[in-house]
Amino acid sequence: MEQSMLYERNDPVNNNLDALFQTYGDMVYRLALVRTRSTADAEDVVQEVFLRCLKNNPDFKSAEHQKAWLIKVAVNCSKSLLGSAFRRHSVPEDAMGELASEDETPDSTVYDAVMQLPEKYRTAIHLYYYEDYSVKEIADAMRTTESTVKSWLHRARGMLKETLGGEFDV
Repeated sequence: MEQSMLYERNDPVNNNLDALFQTYGDMVYRLALVRTRSTADAEDVVQEVFLRCLKNNPDFKSAEHQKAWLIKVAVNCSKSLLGSAFRRHSVPEDAMGELASEDETPDSTVYDAVMQLPEKYRTAIHLYYYEDYSVKEIADAMRTTESTVKSWLHRARGMLKETLGGEFDV
C-alpha cells in the first residue's frame, strides 16, 4: 500500500490521533526533553508515545484522562529509553541538544538550572510549574506517593535556590 493512501483513508482513529497530537504533542515533547535532556531522544519518546496510543487505542473518558495517560506513557517511555542497554553503553553526542527555538522560554536561566537537576526533581518541577499538575496527579503519573513528590519539589527548590543564588524567587 502506498504511503499517500494511508493518509487518504477516512479512519476515525487516525483523525483522533492527529487531534491528540495537535493538542498534546508539544507537552509530551517538553516532558520527554526534560527527562532525557536530548532533542533526538525526546523526539523518539514522542513517536513511541503516540505509536502506543495508536496500537492500544485507549478509551479516554475525558480530556484530563487523555492528558494523564499521555504523561504516564511519556514518563515510562523516557524511563525505558534511559535504562536501555544501548543508552548505558554509549556516550551522548550532545548532552543538551539544540534547545533554542522560536518559542524559547523567557526565563532561560531558570530553565537551564532546572535542566541541571537530577531526573526525578526535573520531572516533578516541570509537571508542577510548567504543566500545572497537582502533587497528587504527579504522584499518580510517576507511580509514587504524594509525600515523595512533595519532598522532590522541596529539594528541587532548594537546589535551584542554591544554583541561582537568590537571583530569582523560587
